[in-house]
Amino acid sequence: MIFKFLPKISPGLQKFTKTVKDFWHLKILRRKYYRIGKCNCCGRCCKNIYVKHGKAFISDEKLFNRLKPLHPFYFDLEIIGKDEVGLLFACKNLDETTKMCKIHKKRAKICRDYPMEEILKMGGTLAEGCGYRFEPIEKFSDVLNKSAKKARIKTKNEA
Repeated sequence: MIFKFLPKISPGLQKFTKTVKDFWHLKILRRKYYRIGKCNCCGRCCKNIYVKHGKAFISDEKLFNRLKPLHPFYFDLEIIGKDEVGLLFACKNLDETTKMCKIHKKRAKICRDYPMEEILKMGGTLAEGCGYRFEPIEKFSDVLNKSAKKARIKTKNEA
């Protein structure tokens, strides 16, 4: 491995690099989690998909058909069911035998970016056995301490 010949980074530089990385994700990208891991090529993320349009999940087949011309990715989806959340879709480009995408090099941006932390924000979870996981950028205790500190400052200013 080429990196074994590079000099070790000092702890101070490591901390600075992490601080810049955290700032970039939290403040610029407005993310709360790091996506860690890699794809296991199981194909589970290509089945039982909910599609969100605007602020709600698509729950009507007529609406879905009207939206198709606006979103080319929708032509790759087929409706496989419906539940209390909305319509359930599966991707037509998943090869059931190999569990690989038939158009991998030309796949949609939503597929390239999967999984996105929005899954967690909407109350969803990753497919069982998914090679990815999400780790919070800030520890809960740090967020709690910041909130408590702001509350103390606000209380002092009001007194």
